[in-house]
Amino acid sequence: MKAGEAGITVANKAQAIYANYLEKSEKTKLAMFMEVAERAEAQIAADSKNANAYYFMAYALGRYSQGISVAKALAQGLGSKVKAALETAIKLAPKHADAHIALGAFPCRGHRQGRLAARPHPGREQGRGPGDVQDRAQAQSDLGDRYGRICERPGDARRREKMKEATKLYEDAAACTPLDAMERLDVEMAKAELED
Repeated sequence: MKAGEAGITVANKAQAIYANYLEKSEKTKLAMFMEVAERAEAQIAADSKNANAYYFMAYALGRYSQGISVAKALAQGLGSKVKAALETAIKLAPKHADAHIALGAFPCRGHRQGRLAARPHPGREQGRGPGDVQDRAQAQSDLGDRYGRICERPGDARRREKMKEATKLYEDAAACTPLDAMERLDVEMAKAELED
């Protein structure tokens, strides 16, 4: 935070990850998500072209909305705010893989399948090497779309088939070699989901 504007995205990522994966107190977790959303909103006011600010506002509000009642989330219009922020992030940074994932997972925010898909990786649009950006963004966008299709019609007769597809995706995720500490948390979450 002392780094000012340049450090806000890093602070938002760190706090969102901590709140999502590690914080035990539901009350503290919700407060942390609201802090991230407020900082991101202030970032947007200062720089309306900051794709990661929109992404983290969406991420934090989405996670916050999962921790409150459906009626309260609807009354606050959180669903439309999250969707609009994700769409803006993608418009500003078409290769923002995590915004694509989160938007693809948007229909299943309340379902277990949506938890893994909607995880923050700001800066991934910058890639890790030549050709990596487009391939990774496309793969993650496809993954988000697949998660969205899995959760579109939870009462559908094809649910069992879709659950098999979700299980396969978790198996693929659990077999990944993490590239950083946050990806390790994702791999561990996938393994935990498979054990359930």
